[in-house]
Amino acid sequence: MRKTLFFLSFLVVQLAAADGHKNETGVESGPDYSHPEVRGALSAIDAWIEGTRLYDRVPGISVGIVHDQELVWHKGYGVSNRDTGRPADADTLYSICSISKLFTAIGVMQLRDANKLALRDPVQQHLEWFDIKQAHSGSPAITVESLLTHSSGLPRESDFLYWNAPDFPFPTRQQMIEQLEQQETLYPAQSLFQYSNLALSLAGEVIQSASGRVYNDYVQDEILEPLGLDDTRPYYPEQLKGEQLAVGYTGIHRSGDRDPVNSFFTRGISAAAGFTSSVNDLASFASWQFRLLGNGGKEVLDANTLREMHRVHWIDPDWETTWGLGFAVRRVEDTTVVSHGGGCPGYITSFTMVPEHKTAAIVLTNAGDGPAGRLAQGILKTFLPALAKASEPVDDTIPDLSAYEGNYEGRPWGGESAVRQWGDQLVSINLPSDELDDNITQFESEGNHVFRRLTDKGEPRETITFSMDDSGRATSAKVHSFMMYRID
Repeated sequence: MRKTLFFLSFLVVQLAAADGHKNETGVESGPDYSHPEVRGALSAIDAWIEGTRLYDRVPGISVGIVHDQELVWHKGYGVSNRDTGRPADADTLYSICSISKLFTAIGVMQLRDANKLALRDPVQQHLEWFDIKQAHSGSPAITVESLLTHSSGLPRESDFLYWNAPDFPFPTRQQMIEQLEQQETLYPAQSLFQYSNLALSLAGEVIQSASGRVYNDYVQDEILEPLGLDDTRPYYPEQLKGEQLAVGYTGIHRSGDRDPVNSFFTRGISAAAGFTSSVNDLASFASWQFRLLGNGGKEVLDANTLREMHRVHWIDPDWETTWGLGFAVRRVEDTTVVSHGGGCPGYITSFTMVPEHKTAAIVLTNAGDGPAGRLAQGILKTFLPALAKASEPVDDTIPDLSAYEGNYEGRPWGGESAVRQWGDQLVSINLPSDELDDNITQFESEGNHVFRRLTDKGEPRETITFSMDDSGRATSAKVHSFMMYRID
């Protein structure tokens, strides 16, 4: 239950043990998600996310944690529609924007495996109309692989102001094609990383050319339907907006307000940014990858091809920026993290996996400045070390400390402390806080409603004393000479 000091720095041996252990019959089973360590971690995560939503004034957040083939935990916070009060949940649809690129990359790799294209092929071999001006003499050809790794040297966008409110004028496919004649490359191909929606839009065009099928039809028939992703679409389903599809809201204004965002249609940019999905569907998408990597063989994609996509295929000259085939791939401590984020008008989302440990965090928000990436990182930093302990024996003598659980504040100071039970101890989470693991303090009971703070090394420090009402529920807490009062 110690605070994690570095992102995903956990014991590989412990996590490997947590991935499967034998029950009393000798049959291997999965980790015990009801284990007090896991329950405590999820309780802390829950309090932190709700605090983040409140203090950042995010309308709605949907969250899921996947381990192997299970959606271990999911929850919705706030609302998907402020006007109706419809709650956010795991079935709520959000624009996932650039997470769309993963489905496009999978389509390209399917066609590669079917010998319809090669990654080293020049893009112009498949798109005869591809005639953007090469601004750098001596540049190698822009290849299909360079589109997927953002190393093509192409500009970030097709030359239209489609990210601007209120109308978001995304170009049609034909407009994007015609505008290429007026654009030029930023860098020589295969020289520098430049994230590019234009590049992945062109990858969608390569799929259409190599398959002889309309892009949306291809991904629907060859990827989404076989994977059972019934709530994932390569377009924005406006007819569902305000119901299953969350209403998007602007980033917060200096007044503290947010405005609803108009519907938008990505048209020619759909392969890069057009998809909508839910926590439940993206959880299935993660589980498919863990299953394919574990079982081998072929299911929509060959297992070795997926491994290839999860490997680094581009390293910038600074040796810090790395990318796989479609996926963002980075090394954090001794662990490979495979992910992609998304940001579209009114929505910020994150899809983050640790394939080695078959664990993923999915965070979808309906705010133009939603903290999806930060929440996903905090979830994994807290959940994975707890999962590592899920195979340890459970102490039957763990006391019930729920009477102390709640959120406390001390005026005139801002913020609050969320007190939750974790194992046989209490923890306090500072709210608001950017990082969860660095803002968890643990306390052990000394009896008579008195708890003592422990340092990261388990050293005892000052005490905190709770006052209880007639029902046995804590109403306030005193630490040093300061009182904090329960607010929920």
